Amino acid sequence: MSSKDTPAVRQTKGGVQSVERAFGLLECIANSAGSATLSHIAADVNLPLPTIHRLLNTLVNLGVVRQLPNRGYALGPGLVRLGNLAGSQLGAIARPYLRDLVAELGESANVATMDGDMVVYVDQVASERQMRMFTEVGRRAHMHDTGVGKAILAGLDSEQVRHIVTTAGMPTPTEFSIGSVSELEAELERIRERGYAIDEQEQELGVRCFAMAIPDSPAPLAISVSGPVSRVDKSFADRAVPLLRAAADRISAEMQGTDR
Repeated sequence: MSSKDTPAVRQTKGGVQSVERAFGLLECIANSAGSATLSHIAADVNLPLPTIHRLLNTLVNLGVVRQLPNRGYALGPGLVRLGNLAGSQLGAIARPYLRDLVAELGESANVATMDGDMVVYVDQVASERQMRMFTEVGRRAHMHDTGVGKAILAGLDSEQVRHIVTTAGMPTPTEFSIGSVSELEAELERIRERGYAIDEQEQELGVRCFAMAIPDSPAPLAISVSGPVSRVDKSFADRAVPLLRAAADRISAEMQGTDR
């Protein structure tokens, strides 16, 4: 990212410059594997050092940034409550569309967002079938072996993808799990081409999941439907994919306050 594109120096029409700069610093720290040095921040945001010091001191005093023993900076605990509230609100926006998916398809539907180098499930509407898939809201999972995670990864550049999976690791809970970066990159290219992700028993044997990213969402977000492979088959996919796409577009439009 060049300095002219950095969020800290990009000013929106009618925006307050100091607020935009502060959020730019937060984004820089968030993208720095948990810790950013002052020199890294200065190079990334292209602001004078006195300005950076002043903004960082304010953010530290507010508890949204913390200074580490090595003098680096990391996101602070003050963001946790805001993040939890934002996640629950994202889930609330998506919930009616998850209900529609369950009513149409008969299988459980989820919405998840990116949380550092993992995904976290922020809402679910469970199937009413006796044999159904259940994911606890708040559960964190790896991105490389989940439908929602791969759908989100497909929207990131290769450097970000490599950073995420290198940091989080690539465990292989089943024989179908992707275990290398090269395999994952090939899978992400397939996802980009067809427009949706498939968890092919990669997280749990006997479970298949179809997932799709929410376009233009304010945070990386994806929805999915999942169920036993005996029911979630090719004919299911033919019905599910258009419904997922319509739901993703409607959720995106609602988040942006527009109609599609």
